[in-house]
Amino acid sequence: MEHDVTVRKGTTVVALKGEIDLDNSPAARKLLLDSINDASRVLIDLSGVTYIDSSGVASLVEALQVSKKNGTGFALAAASEPTRRVLELARLDKVFTIHDTVDAGLTG
Repeated sequence: MEHDVTVRKGTTVVALKGEIDLDNSPAARKLLLDSINDASRVLIDLSGVTYIDSSGVASLVEALQVSKKNGTGFALAAASEPTRRVLELARLDKVFTIHDTVDAGLTG
């Protein structure tokens, strides 16, 4: 898994790339939680995610829970088709705010 963290329009954008699976979900979890602790609003760009398993989904869910506790804005954006399917199968598309594009997430 690769990642890139930028700040755009006052929002921390965390772009994840590659596979988020059991091997690298601990790194993804740490990255997400660190981003939430350092920002008032976080947007996770999932356009580059080619595969996500339950441990990766658990990292996203934990990040959402911590963001709610901290009062940090948290949303997902540009979910790749494989990622979107996993989120829909788990019915997490009803739990997360998911924007079609990063730009939409920055304005929404």
